[in-house]
Amino acid sequence: MIEAGSLIRSLSGRTAARNYHTYVINEIGSAIVAGRFPVGSVLASDTVMMETYGVSRTVLREALKTLEAKGLVEARPKVGTRVSPRSRWNYFDPQVLAWHFEAPPDPKFHASLFEVRAALEDLGVRHAARLRTAEQVRLLKYWAHQTASADENIEQFGLACLEVHAIIADASHNELVRSVVGVVELTLALALTRNGEEGARYRKARVAILEELVDAVEKGDTEAAALALGRASAADQERIASRS
Repeated sequence: MIEAGSLIRSLSGRTAARNYHTYVINEIGSAIVAGRFPVGSVLASDTVMMETYGVSRTVLREALKTLEAKGLVEARPKVGTRVSPRSRWNYFDPQVLAWHFEAPPDPKFHASLFEVRAALEDLGVRHAARLRTAEQVRLLKYWAHQTASADENIEQFGLACLEVHAIIADASHNELVRSVVGVVELTLALALTRNGEEGARYRKARVAILEELVDAVEKGDTEAAALALGRASAADQERIASRS
């Protein structure tokens, strides 16, 4: 499991410290998602992979167990470790989602992301507008202000946006809605790539939308909050489509 915000932090070139276990997981997992290890293919033998990644058999086996838990591979006796069909992948796993950031653009997959995001966030923000606490409203205002003051700092802007979405999810008091944060982070990261005039306009529009969202949540206006969050999602989707 990766920490929320790790993908957005990587946009500025910052990478988290990693051990051999996470290194192997990332190398194999990202290769599977990108299609370098196609669905149905059998991974190389333990001996070959140990040499390729420079790790022990214990580290390799633990990494493969983690990937199997995420649904990406399955070990078969006398066959080896085979890449699982995409239908078995755990797409709500933040790490699996993050690996899609470097994968070739897939408009169909992006559309699926936004369909799921819209459904869960609409439910979540309607509950949040009714159930939010004073402390959550304070935090929403703080992070919305951080987006406005980020200027050209893409990492600060993205992390502040993500915090707003995460607080909305928490305020919904629905634990399953919280799982949408990984989807939001991937779509935000995709939308924030390729800076410039178009990127600046996108961020300015996003700030205004978040301010409307926070105001609606504070007032307990469920319809206005849902509309604002829907516009935020639409802005991200339009941005991604423009760079495909």
